[in-house]
Order: sequence, then C-alpha cells, then structure tokens
Amino acid sequence: MIIGLTGSFGAGKGTVVDYLIQKKGFHHYSASGFITEEIVRRGMPVNRDSMIEVSNDMRAKNGPAFIIDSLYERAQAEGGDAIIESLRAVAEVRRIKELGGKVIGVDADPAIRYERAMARGSEKDNVTFEKWLDQQQKESNPDDPTKQNIFGALAESDFKVMNDGTLEELHAQIDALPIFT
Repeated sequence: MIIGLTGSFGAGKGTVVDYLIQKKGFHHYSASGFITEEIVRRGMPVNRDSMIEVSNDMRAKNGPAFIIDSLYERAQAEGGDAIIESLRAVAEVRRIKELGGKVIGVDADPAIRYERAMARGSEKDNVTFEKWLDQQQKESNPDDPTKQNIFGALAESDFKVMNDGTLEELHAQIDALPIFT
C-alpha cells in the first residue's frame, strides 16, 4: 500500500507518520527530507524560504510530480507499505492516486499549528506568527502546477483528519479511515 500525506504547516503530519510506522509497519519517505538534501547540496540555508524556492525549482525543471516520483522509486526499491509525507502540490496528490495510492490530509486550527511548529524548534519555522502565515500563503499557488499549493493538495485528499484534539483522538481518526478498517 502507498499513502501520500499532505497537510498544513504544523498540522501533525509527522505525528501521523510516526503512528503509521510504529503501529502499521509503514516505511517513511519524506518530501521535506528530499528537498533538504538538495538545499544542502546547493549550499543554501535550510529554512522554509529555501524549501519553497528549491522545491518549486525542482518541479519546474523536472515536472510537477518529480519529488513524488523520486520518492516512489525509493519506496519501490525497498518494498513494503510506504507513506510519502509532505505532498505540497496538487500534481503530487494526483500522482500518488495515479500510482494506486490514497492520500490523507491533516489540518488543524492555525493558532494550534503555529504553537506546535514553534514547539518542535525547527530552524525552518523560527519566525513570527505573521511571517509564518505569509510563508503558508506563499505555498498557495493554485494557477501553477509546478508550485506549491498546500490547500489545493488538502482539498484533493481522499481522506481528511482534523488534528485539534488529543493524540488518542488523532490515532482513532487514522484507525477509522476506510483504508485501515
């Protein structure tokens, strides 16, 4: 089984990934990790602005599903159930579906998401709430399939979970998805 995972900043994608690895035996492939590898290779600072610039550049040069296709190749080589995390473009969601996969979207209230992002202490999230919201808006490009569109990707998800509650509530929502029942 292949699952794509999309969601807004700080919604809990990593938490869903951890659960699927630990409880369902999935192998994890991170689009953010893949992009970070390229950022480091280019000698750029690892932050959200670089993530946006480099991922959009890779999609423009190699096609809108390049990141997903690259991670899918890795998953096929390893075998087993795979979760590809951090789909950021509508074309990426559609590519997972073309490959026979399903896509889970994760969202939460923006204030909760910002609080979570700050708590994880990632360099890419070390900004004010206003800058964070601005960066999120920069990832909403509905008219260009080579650019990020996180809310478009969320809208195209097969399943959506709201992560405004407890960890147990999130796990219950995941377990209740038709792909796991």
